[in-house]
Amino acid sequence: MLPPETAAAQAWPTVSVVVPVLNEEAHLADAVAMIAGQDYPGAIEIVLALGPSRDRTDEVATRLAAADPRVRLVANPTGRTPAGLNAAIAASRGEIVARVDGHAEIPADYLRIAVATLRAQDADNVGGVMYAVGRTSFERAVATAMRSRIGVGNAAFHVGGTAGEAETVYLGVFRRSALERVGGFDEHFQRAQDWEMNLRIRRTGGRIWFTPDLVVTYRPRSTPRALARQYFQYGTWRHVIARHHAGSINLRYLAPPTMVVGTLAAAVAGVWWRPAWGVPAAYGLAVVGGGLAASRGEPAAARALTPVALAIMHWAWGVGYLTSPRSLVTTLGRDGAGSADGA
Repeated sequence: MLPPETAAAQAWPTVSVVVPVLNEEAHLADAVAMIAGQDYPGAIEIVLALGPSRDRTDEVATRLAAADPRVRLVANPTGRTPAGLNAAIAASRGEIVARVDGHAEIPADYLRIAVATLRAQDADNVGGVMYAVGRTSFERAVATAMRSRIGVGNAAFHVGGTAGEAETVYLGVFRRSALERVGGFDEHFQRAQDWEMNLRIRRTGGRIWFTPDLVVTYRPRSTPRALARQYFQYGTWRHVIARHHAGSINLRYLAPPTMVVGTLAAAVAGVWWRPAWGVPAAYGLAVVGGGLAASRGEPAAARALTPVALAIMHWAWGVGYLTSPRSLVTTLGRDGAGSADGA
């Protein structure tokens, strides 16, 4: 007969934690330590997909793998997130696959709660709250904007909410069977690849489950330029998904491009009909008022920058959506299903 502690561990499936890594010299050791320190009762393996980093990330990863036999390394020559995830998944062995990013900070009970929820809800993917936390004044402003409905709409994984089925969740803890059923991440999608794969899981009868019991600390972009680039890419690739997957768009995603078109049109019309300038003025007042309301309790500098962060997020997302090239859709397969080898 097995010792009780061994039997208990075998009752929990092996979890493969997959981490796409690029230029993470400063953060990788801490990220791996958080994964290795999980209070999960079963076995854990950690697969790092190493992109072509320009710093000493590979040296750090090699040292970590030498120190802990649970850590394994795979190559991700393109450096793209979906390719790295697919490579790590292909090299992993666990019945459960948990995605963790290099900058994400997961609590010690993350895997235990996620696997228990997968079982209890008969779900294919479970995730929780992406809780943005900044250090500098601008980062704190961005974090505030990312936790507010005026910044990101009503998505539960941003603003919280009650447990239940969802379109998508942050990061994700998956049943391997679900990943195999849909062919993994579609490597064509440079952004929003998690949303797109969760759509395919749902369309094949799977269940995506959000739980507020999982809270992951997210570190936001540190400069206006980096934030604008991030949200421009979000808008660009969300339009690609909308074109490729009929019926996948909703009003929340159409709000930024509608705002951009309406505000610019009103600003131009105001040259001939001055009352039209009320539209951009109303938008400005809404962003300032909403930003100040959302940032209550923050230092003065962060409060002053929150409307700026909101405007950058809105405009970059909207312009990215409106200028998204149709050519990005033409290279996709007819059914949109990706595969672990990028086919």
